[in-house]
Amino acid sequence: MADRIAGTFFLVLAIAYGLLASNYQTDFADPIGTEGFPLFVSIPMGLLSLALIIRPSVDVEWPGGKALLRQIALVIVLVVYAIALEPVGFPLATFVAVIFLARFLDATWLQCVMVGAILAVLLYVVFDPILGLPLPLGLLELR
Repeated sequence: MADRIAGTFFLVLAIAYGLLASNYQTDFADPIGTEGFPLFVSIPMGLLSLALIIRPSVDVEWPGGKALLRQIALVIVLVVYAIALEPVGFPLATFVAVIFLARFLDATWLQCVMVGAILAVLLYVVFDPILGLPLPLGLLELR
């Protein structure tokens, strides 16, 4: 039953995402259209959701205790990251989010900070100057 509930939730999410993508407009040109990437996400998501609904697993166990708390904390980190991205800026928000995500994977604090710094800078350089996709600098923006 859990698979069917999850499948239904993700199917509704995929349909909503696909419908919203069809109305998405940007300031830059894309050869496949601005809705291309969101549709490439929503179509497989919808198909996989249908698979969960039609053919659910028989032995599903919901996580409990520490595993459930870690999953809830992970979702909270991702939601806070999405909210903080614009005002705080991509580099700083990504740095902090990667630190927390790496801790969930039992990395040491030193490893978390190193990976967070490297990923924040690398992703910013790849997406903003190289690919030309503007990312917010937030608190790091020079005024």
